Amino acid sequence: MPTQKQVNSINNTKYDTIIIGSGVGGLAAAICLSRAGKKVLVLEQHDVPGGWCHSFYLNGDRFTPGVHYVGLVGDGLSTSELYEGLGIANDMAFYRQNPDAFEHCWIGDERFDYPADFKTFENRLIERFPQEKKNIIKYLKLVTNVGKQLGLLPKVRGLWQQITIPFRTKHMGKYAPFSLKRVIGWHIKDPLLQRILNIQFGDHGLAPAKASFVLHAAIMYHYHVGGFYPMGGGGAIVKAMTNAIKTRDGVIKTSTPVKRILIENGKKRKKAIGVELANGDQIFAKQIISNADPGITYQKLIGEDYLSNKLKRKLDKTKYSCTSLMLFLTVDMDVRKAGLDSGNIWRIPNEDMDYLYDDMQKKNILEGEEFSGMFISCTTLKDPISYNGKHHTLEAITYINYDAFEDFKDENIERSEKYLQFKEKIIAKFLVTLEKVIPGISNHIVQMELGTPLTNEYYINSTRGSVYGTEKSLKHIGPFAYKSKSEIENLYMCGASIVSHGVAGASYSGVQTAAAILGCRQDDLIKPNPDQKLRVFEAEDDSNYPDWMRKKIQMKHSKAKARI
Repeated sequence: MPTQKQVNSINNTKYDTIIIGSGVGGLAAAICLSRAGKKVLVLEQHDVPGGWCHSFYLNGDRFTPGVHYVGLVGDGLSTSELYEGLGIANDMAFYRQNPDAFEHCWIGDERFDYPADFKTFENRLIERFPQEKKNIIKYLKLVTNVGKQLGLLPKVRGLWQQITIPFRTKHMGKYAPFSLKRVIGWHIKDPLLQRILNIQFGDHGLAPAKASFVLHAAIMYHYHVGGFYPMGGGGAIVKAMTNAIKTRDGVIKTSTPVKRILIENGKKRKKAIGVELANGDQIFAKQIISNADPGITYQKLIGEDYLSNKLKRKLDKTKYSCTSLMLFLTVDMDVRKAGLDSGNIWRIPNEDMDYLYDDMQKKNILEGEEFSGMFISCTTLKDPISYNGKHHTLEAITYINYDAFEDFKDENIERSEKYLQFKEKIIAKFLVTLEKVIPGISNHIVQMELGTPLTNEYYINSTRGSVYGTEKSLKHIGPFAYKSKSEIENLYMCGASIVSHGVAGASYSGVQTAAAILGCRQDDLIKPNPDQKLRVFEAEDDSNYPDWMRKKIQMKHSKAKARI
């Protein structure tokens, strides 16, 4: 058993908190703790920080695997409040995606566009489905109420608010036990309308029969003023966060994997006292925060010998979200002329969504001409400053079951020829769909790369390559989710399996965890800051672009032309 007398190997510094993993949850916690005067060390196994939010480059073109759009950006909205409260808003900017169609629903031969304004959305649905008018109004009102009521929970203060919260969150409480399929079935009868309203199921990765209605409503409400994309991709969010940590003398070490969490096994209680790195060095701290998922944290970094029977039973029953295939492309064609804009495309057959989800999860993913669902977006249209005037970058994503890659799970980074051939067949299947969305694209591909579940495991270190942490079913959210404070003294958790998933949800989890350590409330750590303002520009309208942005775009175009 290590002793506290052993010397820390990183700068011989004593740390208050060590954070394992540099996803946005871990980085948000680091900002809050370092601002409170705590000495923080963030350890990341990848060579860049950010977890799912990191950006990577292929021959100069930038891609971000886990950031495709963000909601609730704007004055007084929670994502803006988060970044402004963390003191990083001035270092960031967002583009608003097409306000008339930030989501394009391609459901078989049917088409429907989500506008950014929720009232316009309601009117557009009523115009398309007049026979469902009353049902549409009632259902969207319910979605709005649930979304607002979820936002009240972190703000509850004092005895009176605690007493009245059940009345102020009655819709959320009433529908919390039910699946999306049951609740939408009670309100909406037209199957196509149900599919349009459920199209964002990809944002939580579960079919309507398994998905929580409350969670799906929260996602719809998250985008009720539209979708926004960070200027510079997810890496820009990470850069703003890491700069804020470093400004407060926090330390972030990449390419530094943690082998295990050091546990002091006392008579009455087990206590986390530090970590051991893969190279054998041991570092000690007063608190340890794991930004890894529960499976990685408890079963790999700690080991079941240190866990209670109750926690072991919970871990045995825990399911993880689906994993993904992501195709990253650079093309030399006018994709806007081909019909794309800054809005996302959700493409599925006009069939039962539960059936489609089951089809996505089958082990033989090469069966059939196309994948049963696909998300397609053009990064250079969502982030105009990244477009060089010549090449556009696109991302196409589908969800699958990890078992489809079971034959390759023991491979190292030097992949086998069989694995590479398997990837080529998957890419060919992707292109069948992409050709139907963007005819002729195959003739304009400059470069492409496929990310697989094994890619997710290697770079993100997620259990079975899961994209949303624990499965977002009724059994793994709300009161049944893993808590920020663990059963082991001084060990805390944050990330997509704690509060919520997504860019904003995971970030808020880090704030909540920091609040638990500091003995305060979440809102105490992200108070309104009049000196911070999150800038928002229009992806589809450059008339409000400042001179510095125009010059940067012009310079990027000029460099691209010079290389021709």
